[in-house]
Amino acid sequence: MSYVYNEKFMKRAIELSEIASIIKKTGGVFGAVVVQNGEIIGEGSNHVISECDPTWHAEVEAIRNACKKVKNPHLKDAVLYTSAECCPMCLCAAYWANIGHIFYASHVEDSLKYGDFKDVDFYQQMCKKKEDRRVGMTEKMRAEAVEVWKKFSVMPDRARY
Repeated sequence: MSYVYNEKFMKRAIELSEIASIIKKTGGVFGAVVVQNGEIIGEGSNHVISECDPTWHAEVEAIRNACKKVKNPHLKDAVLYTSAECCPMCLCAAYWANIGHIFYASHVEDSLKYGDFKDVDFYQQMCKKKEDRRVGMTEKMRAEAVEVWKKFSVMPDRARY
């Protein structure tokens, strides 16, 4: 599928980034909108500081609002417009929501240069082997957890993504 860029949606994402960072000071310079069929169905801005929540990113908020509006966790063929290139968390949220395309304005390097945001490091960490990452990971009680997965796998009415 081909996705057509519309400047008005990017302008709105950038406007939301300015409201969040400069006017309301709720968080970083991040704003986003989700568009489906030529209409904004979700908006978001960064609230990491105001909500003391490291996951309250603009893209995640826009995706949550869009999913609520359409009453579906999947936003097939929707487009995400974001004022900055997605961090790994937001990029994965876009994948989970089945976003069709992402248009972004500033680069990860811009957020590092002008805001001292360390997203570049997160991308590098994700590419490392588990044992080489800055945040350690240790497997425990896999057999017990897998038993729940086994029960879940045979449920005819289980949640399906």
